[in-house]
Amino acid sequence: MSVLTRDEAQTRAELLDVHRYTIELDLTGGDETFDSRTLIRFAARVDGDTFVELKPAELRSVTLDGHPLDPEALDGNRLALPRLTAGEHELRVDARMRYSRTGEGMHRFTDPTDGETYVYTQLFMEDVQRVFAAFDQPDLKAVFELSVRAPEGWTVLANGITEQTDGVWKAAPTPRISTYLVALAAGPWHSVRTEHRGLPFGLHCRRSLAPYLDADCDELLDITRACFDRYHEKFDEPYPFDSYDQAFVPEFNAGAMENPGLVTFRDEFVYRSAVTDTERQTRAMVIAHEMAHMWFGDLVTLKWWDDIWLNESFAEYMGYQTLTEATRFTDTWTDFGVTRKSWGYDADQRPSTHPVAPEAVDDTASALLNFDGISYAKGASALRQLVAWLGEKDFLAGINAHFARHKFANATLADFIDNLAGATDRDVHAWADAWLRTTGVDTLTPRIAPGEHGTCALTVDRAGSRPHRIAAGLYDRDLGDDGGQLVLRERLHLDLPQTDAHPIGKRPALLLLNDGDLSYAKVRFDPESFETVRKELSGLPEPLTRAVVWNALRDAVRDGELAPTAYLETARTHLPLETDLAIVHGVLAFASTHISDRYLTPEQRPAALATLSELCRDLIRRTEDGDNPGLRLIAVRHRIDVAAHPDTIAAWLADGTVPGGPELDPELRWRVLARLAALDATDEAAITAELERDPSATGQEGAARCRAALPDPQAKARAWDAMFGSDDLSNYLFTATARGFWQPEQADLVRPYVERYYTDAVAVAERRGPAIAVAVGRDAFPAHAVDTDTLRLGEACLRDADPTPALRRKLVDQLDDLARALRVQGNGEN
Repeated sequence: MSVLTRDEAQTRAELLDVHRYTIELDLTGGDETFDSRTLIRFAARVDGDTFVELKPAELRSVTLDGHPLDPEALDGNRLALPRLTAGEHELRVDARMRYSRTGEGMHRFTDPTDGETYVYTQLFMEDVQRVFAAFDQPDLKAVFELSVRAPEGWTVLANGITEQTDGVWKAAPTPRISTYLVALAAGPWHSVRTEHRGLPFGLHCRRSLAPYLDADCDELLDITRACFDRYHEKFDEPYPFDSYDQAFVPEFNAGAMENPGLVTFRDEFVYRSAVTDTERQTRAMVIAHEMAHMWFGDLVTLKWWDDIWLNESFAEYMGYQTLTEATRFTDTWTDFGVTRKSWGYDADQRPSTHPVAPEAVDDTASALLNFDGISYAKGASALRQLVAWLGEKDFLAGINAHFARHKFANATLADFIDNLAGATDRDVHAWADAWLRTTGVDTLTPRIAPGEHGTCALTVDRAGSRPHRIAAGLYDRDLGDDGGQLVLRERLHLDLPQTDAHPIGKRPALLLLNDGDLSYAKVRFDPESFETVRKELSGLPEPLTRAVVWNALRDAVRDGELAPTAYLETARTHLPLETDLAIVHGVLAFASTHISDRYLTPEQRPAALATLSELCRDLIRRTEDGDNPGLRLIAVRHRIDVAAHPDTIAAWLADGTVPGGPELDPELRWRVLARLAALDATDEAAITAELERDPSATGQEGAARCRAALPDPQAKARAWDAMFGSDDLSNYLFTATARGFWQPEQADLVRPYVERYYTDAVAVAERRGPAIAVAVGRDAFPAHAVDTDTLRLGEACLRDADPTPALRRKLVDQLDDLARALRVQGNGEN
């Protein structure tokens, strides 16, 4: 298959003006394929040659202006349209297309709970070609008319309002949108419908999830309405489509997709088991993020994939900010700081880093790699810094000018910067060059010099090149009756680089750069502040401040400046006193996944697990009165994950409850069983029994993970063959199996598979495509094997085996993380 290059897209856009697609799909033809008939009306501006894209199981016929073309002329995914004359044209394509099991194109899923079948589209980047023929690039927008013949009892959802006549569902024609934004979802959906501001709103899920959607529908609709209203206060352009449906679909690869009028979400957001309020906040943020895309991405769309940040960075920033302004979730930036920013920091320090707005993305395969922590988290951080520097009034004025000039069309970074510049006297072009065209993370280090009469002055060393507008928090010890607290004296507002030392009065107990987390930079501490952090971190008054401190400690560990054991000691001291759920989860996740499993040697790991177990026990004891069920749930989950001995968690599973609560719901039961499998404390019979108890799709995934985790040579061989020897596993079952396979406790047992991984990973990525390639590199990589042999094998694979672009990117990142872990281990206690 050929990937589309930027040059080819520019040439085709200069030649063609695409008017309208009329698409007829028939979903009644069986489990493997569906019929797709497409009529494309377009014009050629001059005489010329071009091509249309599709990836059919069978290309039955093609006619151009009534003249047949040879279906055998299809070359990979391209059908040449030679010798077009200037003027209007009609292209008709009749094809049979394959359903997907990997979340790409038209994904088909049969629910094991009740046997009902559902299909939905994910047409991002090049996957529209798996469903219908298209001139597949974002700047060839068109109107889309979709009709779908579906089995009896199904409902068809699409970008516009749908109506059924004689088994055929027709969707209202769309406004001009890009090919990758066309969407449908078909099946016997359970739906909750309402209306807001005269528009139909809907929530949809599988029938087996109906009770769980019904339980949360008020919350989901309240969030949707609140964000919708807030965006109408911010944006001059009204919502540009005729309805707003949100469909929670199975085996979805992303968190969600911003299809106009039909947003698709992974249906794990329909909670079957207990969740924390922070998880509800995350779901709400995704709702806000996708709704922001109705303007950023759908109304105004990037011209080419080098400007993906215009979609994702804006939706990310607007999602967090609007949720804070319009809903009960008023502390979303703490969660962003803990869970999202680290994603950006990590990505930006690897060899695969790229600018937020890269100057050249040569083709679609390269573009797909940029949907990462840089385009999302770093880009959103840059926008937050821009708002701090520019002011929200001018920022929104620039955005609204951008919408007005480019609605239902395409735009570039230069267009956006020009629109911002028109709303302010500040040099936005220089800001964009410094923030959007550069890579890497700046590091800010405070220098406190003594002055006269017991006063001090602050200078900030900046390793990096970007300007920063930050706050420096000065904290003193509370000398009152309570003690044990740090009190904010003041926040100094600094513009970096700094020319003169800033007087700060008496030396504070703690000086924290980037307090409030308005910029994107690693921060360090002066020696006295660092001692305060280690002893008194939990005494800081605001969660966002504590999040900045925890991120600084995380960065110091990763950079080899703080021993991993020191991070654990700090967590052991302060986390039992923490009140913010996002911080507790983020610190425990880093401590268990990175520190205990990678940054400490195998000999050090048991002590680390013991420390984390004690910490979780403290949190469980602290929540015995039942006043913080979210904190207790986090502690219970992590206590399960770090269990070094099976007795306690096995007793929980046998009793069906943790003493004092919570009762073990399906998520917790599978979590316990997976850990017991890794510890060789359960067997196939127990897994089968649990699957009979929970035969749902998530139960199937839980069973796959548990079976792969069993420390038995035959179990490992079966799991490996399922992942790499056949192509039967869906994307979710592949991921579940991969997550169970590698266990640090089983390093000797799985050692022979480390070398096999590189050969088999390259082969399966080539066969099964980008979605599986990502899962292979992300979930199936032997991350526990922190040694030079693993690094050597991986480097040889990159050099000699020619992995697909998606797998290569994941391997580059994994091997860089592995090399970092080796350096951290080598630093030891230094």
